[in-house]
Amino acid sequence: MKSILVIGNGMVGYKFCEKFVAHEDSKDFKLIVFGEEPRVAYDRVHLSEFFENGDAEQLTLAPKAWYEEHDIELYTSQRVVDIDRDAKTVTTLSGNLFPYDYLVLATGSAPFVPPIKGVDKKGVFVYRTIEDLEETMSYAAGIKGSKAAVLGGGLLGLEAAKAVKDMGLEPHVVEFAPRLMPRQLDDEGSKALESKMNELGIQVHLNKATQQILGNGSIQGMEFSEGDLLNVDMLIISAGIRPRDELAKTCDLETGVRGGIVVDNTMRTSDPNIFAIGEVALYKDMIYGLVAPGYEMAQVAVDQIVGGETFMAEHIDMSTKLKLIGVDVASFGNPFTTEEEAHAIVFENKLQGLYKRINVSKDGKKLLGGILVGDAADYNMLLQLQQNEMPLPDNPEDLILGARGGEGAAMGNVMDLPDEAVVCSCESVTKGGICCAVTEGGHESIKSVAKATKATTGCGGCKPMVADLVTESLKALGKTVKVRICEHFDYSRQELYDIVKLRNIQDYDELLDTVGHGDGCEVCKPAVAAIFASVYNETANRQETIQDSNDRYLANIQRNGTYSVVPRVAGGEITPQQLMALGRIGMKYDLYTKITGGQRIDMFGAQLHELPLIWEELIKEGFESGHAYGKALRTVKSCVGSTWCRYGMDESVSFAIEIENRYKGIRSPHKMKGGVSGCIRECAEARCKDFGFIAVEGGWNVYVCGNGGANPKHAELLAEKVDKETAVKYVDRFLMFYIKTAPSLTRTAAWLEKLEGGITYLKNVVINDALGIVEELDMEMQHYADTYKCEWKEAVETPEIRARYTHFVNSEEEDSNIEYVPMRGQKMPKAWT
Repeated sequence: MKSILVIGNGMVGYKFCEKFVAHEDSKDFKLIVFGEEPRVAYDRVHLSEFFENGDAEQLTLAPKAWYEEHDIELYTSQRVVDIDRDAKTVTTLSGNLFPYDYLVLATGSAPFVPPIKGVDKKGVFVYRTIEDLEETMSYAAGIKGSKAAVLGGGLLGLEAAKAVKDMGLEPHVVEFAPRLMPRQLDDEGSKALESKMNELGIQVHLNKATQQILGNGSIQGMEFSEGDLLNVDMLIISAGIRPRDELAKTCDLETGVRGGIVVDNTMRTSDPNIFAIGEVALYKDMIYGLVAPGYEMAQVAVDQIVGGETFMAEHIDMSTKLKLIGVDVASFGNPFTTEEEAHAIVFENKLQGLYKRINVSKDGKKLLGGILVGDAADYNMLLQLQQNEMPLPDNPEDLILGARGGEGAAMGNVMDLPDEAVVCSCESVTKGGICCAVTEGGHESIKSVAKATKATTGCGGCKPMVADLVTESLKALGKTVKVRICEHFDYSRQELYDIVKLRNIQDYDELLDTVGHGDGCEVCKPAVAAIFASVYNETANRQETIQDSNDRYLANIQRNGTYSVVPRVAGGEITPQQLMALGRIGMKYDLYTKITGGQRIDMFGAQLHELPLIWEELIKEGFESGHAYGKALRTVKSCVGSTWCRYGMDESVSFAIEIENRYKGIRSPHKMKGGVSGCIRECAEARCKDFGFIAVEGGWNVYVCGNGGANPKHAELLAEKVDKETAVKYVDRFLMFYIKTAPSLTRTAAWLEKLEGGITYLKNVVINDALGIVEELDMEMQHYADTYKCEWKEAVETPEIRARYTHFVNSEEEDSNIEYVPMRGQKMPKAWT
């Protein structure tokens, strides 16, 4: 029996083992694996999650029992120090000798530590292994509230900045280049990401060449080439990687000038019996720091060893999609084309922190690459369009703006992809492989398909597309696709809504006992709470244990632990007396105040115990809850209408007030916004709202299912030139139909896109009564309007509810960890500055 020695038990080393034991000819070989770290292979891609739970087991790729089960000899904490190519043996640090027939070097890389003066001081760490993280966390625990810097603004550097924030330190990112993620983003994309970082309390310092680390024994700061200083008490270095090729050099394998073991397209080194894979392999004069190329290398090496003819691709795809610190960032294809090579189409929304760029060939027929910051929902389909050279729509800008004119999605259906399209790049799983797993393999869930094909088990970025493929494949088989709210209820939100109403269930535990199982989770509890609110028009004060944190306290919690206070200002109309009251209350409680785009005044910085006190005063002044914390109506924006504007066709302010007061407090699958414009000049932006009214000659035009945000959509015309009463009736019915049928956390625009028949079907339901339900819809909406309660009035006047608003269960003390600094004349959380 021939022996294969694998040196390195990281993600790529483990993947080699996994793919090898799955091969039918693996029984002819003995596999021996050496890992330098004290633990089995774990997921470095999600290393930052260790800061959230401290549980290394959750990152483990396979337990030791897996190696034993597959007859793999695994040696952890074993460093190989020498390779004798003539004798075909390796020697470990403990002096043990192991012979081999084939040797696989999966030694990976080590953090690059720049030769900066003072870099060896206490408090300077690297970001690579779990042991590195444990040391960093231990040190950070002793300097809570201090500043910490990350040297490096690449992928790992920004992950490390998230870790710094999670450890309770003030994070700073120091980058030598003029932009963040210089390999993936252009200047504008970097600016969008930097803006997001700043919003999250992470300060970015670009164009900074670090000259030395300051401090006497322990780090106290960083000095840059311009002479400026940054005072920090900890530093994490994430300035790149260096391939671990020292073993190759000891036995004279060919290496690159700047490191890495030279390999050909079979992953063989200059010695035909030795292979190199992962971040140590120099292929096509490049080191690839992504997991997907490493996994492909592992597959090629396995096939070559057992006599197969698989070869490494000539071109390695470096497309990436990540959620860095909660912010979507993606790049694909060639993100940096020139004007001579391609046309660049750019969409930027600085208010939302969005930046999208696609590069289209000069003839407009091919997508060459692109960059997405802030919203990467379309990444998978864009990547497929680029990789498979699929035809583009007549207006390529629709790929990042969304189709217009009711023509449907600009990128078509996922089933339009060719079968050979690689959907999961980490595991090289094609669309055809996923569909066959459903249609021929009998796998009918994402979990089952993932187990069979390994799709989604890498970075997870392909999961939405895999889900769509599974759904469409099941439909092609004529099977009903079951959409469950979560694992504890075998029903969709719409089905649970009907069950609650028809059986008159009014308690979560009763619903769980009747049609569910288990103890519930953080997905189904808020969803069921919203269903109860929709069916019975009850406030969020009831069943507070199943509400999410915002609904539980009737306020949005902010990043520094304080809360927002947002009173309703219907239609944007407010009296001078109420304005003065807001100013007086804001000054009394030292709140940060801001006039928002929704025509109201938000007040931030209230501590938990202050919320009932503030609302008690607001209620006395005639204010009500603005429901900014709930999945409910936020605002109905209006222009000044015919009362003041010379272009006004009708009185929009009073109409907006009437509408906002009619729909206030109604709980729905997602937040809702409305608008009323007094003429077609559209100053209230009614056509980008969930519902909107525009005054025209002869009445009102009614629009529905628009929204702003990450995926802006224009609303669709529901009815035109109708009187006010009819317009309201149509929107009543539309909203009730949406509340009854939409999945949880689905905006009206996304709901309409999935609604079979689209706007035509919706018109038939709410105008032509195609389902015979409009009378019921009318009655239910009127019931909502007649039974409205202000949640904050209820909370202020009910001692049991008011008792929730304390920082600590057994003490009346305030939270002393909240700190502020002045900015622009108002207080700001310290982390913002």
